[in-house]
Amino acid sequence: MSDSSQPIQWYRSPVPRDQLRELTRRNDARALAQTLGHLLLLGATGAAVWVAWDRVESGEIHWVFLVAAIFLHGTFWAFLVNAFHELVHGTVFKTKRLGTFFLYLVSLLDWMDPVSFSASHRRHHLYTLHPPRDLEVVVPWHLRLLEYFSFAIVDPVGLWRTLVSSFRKLLRLPTSSWNETLVEQDGPQMRIRLQLYTLGLLLFHGSIVAISAITGLWQLTVVIVLPRFYGRWLQFLCNVTQHLGLPDETPDFRICCRTFLLGPLLRFLYWQMNYHTEHHMYAAVPCYNLRRLNRIVADDLPASRRGLIAVWVEIVGILRKQRKDHSYRFYAEVPE
Repeated sequence: MSDSSQPIQWYRSPVPRDQLRELTRRNDARALAQTLGHLLLLGATGAAVWVAWDRVESGEIHWVFLVAAIFLHGTFWAFLVNAFHELVHGTVFKTKRLGTFFLYLVSLLDWMDPVSFSASHRRHHLYTLHPPRDLEVVVPWHLRLLEYFSFAIVDPVGLWRTLVSSFRKLLRLPTSSWNETLVEQDGPQMRIRLQLYTLGLLLFHGSIVAISAITGLWQLTVVIVLPRFYGRWLQFLCNVTQHLGLPDETPDFRICCRTFLLGPLLRFLYWQMNYHTEHHMYAAVPCYNLRRLNRIVADDLPASRRGLIAVWVEIVGILRKQRKDHSYRFYAEVPE
């Protein structure tokens, strides 16, 4: 267990000061390209669902095409959680009001909680994988195939848990021991802000469901309210790579975080979080500059797997060893 009285002396790959200053510079144009690009993509897939819905009702196409359109919409929508993560950091936009606007827009759309998460994520970066100071991510843990398929396609349990958690926050009831720890540390004002935000969240989604019921346009609910709860298969496979199978209680981000390489489309959807080691080393660097940072520090990092399949081959091998030997920890080979 970590000594909670001492800060962690993290190792960071050296970056020349002038280059780091350039890398941390925020750019509204690039931020808008990333943010609006993602939202416009969701608008296009949502429109495809709407058109397919109408054509199924008119008998022009088979319902299978509608299911495929809905699943594609959910697949792209799932990456909004990565947009939310970056916007919580406050490093995407140079103009603070723009960053705040898009943070709350994305939070509402994706049922996310920026109040609790910002408090939790600060600690995750300060004390990455050092319990009990960081309980946002806890390792080791094991993923079973059936468990994955229970939420990767459609996640009704996730919908139920989100609703229960939201109403508990609205009523100022505890949702988890970690959340209660955050409230205790940040003070009662956090609970009030959480309650007000949750009220807005429930009113937002509740109003869309009400409009759907009144007008009969249930497409609205399917493309705005429910996408968080279907089509998570690809985003989960990307996101869980960040720390899965890696050791905790180490002061070296190269050991407890994972960087791997992706093609341009998946990098865009994932908001460049495949460069996760670099993100933890220099959290002030905007996501759209992480690839440049990777090129600067690559010689000081472990070898990066190329592609999602390759990194999962590595992860599955680690998890199999950990299942047989609970004390096993994978330590990536770092340069001297």
